[in-house]
Amino acid sequence: MQLIPSMLSLEIIGLLPLMKRTEGRDDISIGIIDGPIDLNHPAFNSATVRTVTGDQLDSCRNSDSLACTHGTFVAGILVGGRNTAAPAICPKCEIVLRPIFLEEQTNEKVGKFNRYLPSSTPIELAEAIIEVVDAGVKLINLSIGLSSSSILQCDELTQAYEYAIRKNVLILAAAGNQGSVGFSPALFHTWVIPVAACDDKGMLSSLSNVGPSIGKRGLLAPGERIISAFAGGGYTQMSGTSFAVPFVTGGIALLWSLFPEAKPAEIVDAILHAHNKQCRAGRRSIVPPLFAAEASLLYLEKVIAL
Repeated sequence: MQLIPSMLSLEIIGLLPLMKRTEGRDDISIGIIDGPIDLNHPAFNSATVRTVTGDQLDSCRNSDSLACTHGTFVAGILVGGRNTAAPAICPKCEIVLRPIFLEEQTNEKVGKFNRYLPSSTPIELAEAIIEVVDAGVKLINLSIGLSSSSILQCDELTQAYEYAIRKNVLILAAAGNQGSVGFSPALFHTWVIPVAACDDKGMLSSLSNVGPSIGKRGLLAPGERIISAFAGGGYTQMSGTSFAVPFVTGGIALLWSLFPEAKPAEIVDAILHAHNKQCRAGRRSIVPPLFAAEASLLYLEKVIAL
């Protein structure tokens, strides 16, 4: 039977075996720093969503906005229903939403891909990271871009990353959609795990950024023709590294659901080192290895059993 695109995305990174074992746990909280979510969408009927402040729950006032479209799409990959056109990865996990994008922002279309590029300043991102960490999350999903070229000099953002480290909160971030090779300032901190996009064959997408830091400590995940919830109702298909990130975030949430006592370092070792022999032997390039969820599960089973 031919797989629909959303199922194929789950298949190529080995998420289906994990999804058969667990739907996640409500004590595994995922911070989504993104646009607001259209919580009226049927995909979120059973989702557990809270925000840093109460007034943020109804912040999606314009379902046609890029911000709401982006936030709804990312959240749908993580906690939309399982019995939908786009089965969610960890629907029983809790989402802590911190809207950061303005609904007035627009999208950019480059070539055949719609490249959705919501952005934030480093200061705004630093504040949001601290807020969701204080809200008790275990993971932070950053499907965002940064609008400032001076990020390397942003002490506040560095301090926010360091705060996440002290609180044992893992951070996953999009590698970017410029299709370029080089150093990504948005990912300069070693605590951030960058996620590049691949196609439905597991090959690097032409839209994805790559580079030494991404290749060394990052992962590839599906980012082309992804299906998820569309703000205002229904489902749609979009491409970008923004949508590759929640595949890894969701996979980690499932691993942590199965091994709730696992330490963050053990989770990181599992997702970055549980690959084929070439990767285990230390072969790295500017292109990161494909996220291997099932292999990460087997890796953790051995480590936790020791």
